[in-house]
Amino acid sequence: MRHVALFQRFSETELEAIARAGQTRQYARDETIFVEGEPCAGLFVLLTGRVQLCKYGPQGQVSIISLIDPVLMFNEVAALDRGPNPVTAIAAQEVTAWRAGAEDFADMMLRHPELALGLLQVLARRNRLLTHLYEDLSFRPVLSRVAKLLVLLSQNGACAIERRRHPNGQMSARVSTVPEAFSRSLRLLREAGMISCTEREIVVLDAVALGRVAESGELLPA
Repeated sequence: MRHVALFQRFSETELEAIARAGQTRQYARDETIFVEGEPCAGLFVLLTGRVQLCKYGPQGQVSIISLIDPVLMFNEVAALDRGPNPVTAIAAQEVTAWRAGAEDFADMMLRHPELALGLLQVLARRNRLLTHLYEDLSFRPVLSRVAKLLVLLSQNGACAIERRRHPNGQMSARVSTVPEAFSRSLRLLREAGMISCTEREIVVLDAVALGRVAESGELLPA
């Protein structure tokens, strides 16, 4: 937990007391950790594995709001206002997470006011990320969002994207589209010579051109 910036300022004794105020639990791959709209599940810190935070549409369509890797907090909004969970959290891999209930977390903030100040910074960063996500969904076509995601996952073309770690269904949900539309975008980018695809990985061949598509949403000539 000391890897979480919010807890780094505490002494060993204080951190041990905070850790004892919650519980650690393991979740199997694809297990639901908590569900959107249900009563507050508390504050979580992901210790191992990976968690996807999702929103579901009226017809069951899914958008992945964020993929959480260790060591990171999640569900802090519900823990603060004690309202319903704002998203659904699913274990994308086997997960170990620490959880504190809303009441326990409120007691922690009363004993350690610096927790509340640190959490304000976390929420400000998350708000900026959500603003960028809203801009992408509102103003970028699917092809642009797919290109932007490939640039991000490949670290601007520096590494291959492992398809077992990033399956099509997950990536399509991250750009809020259906797998068929995501696959069509991959095909267009592959035919344009910007990426290569195998069953194992996606390799960015032309990061500059892919970046232009991410910005314009069009397959423009070089």
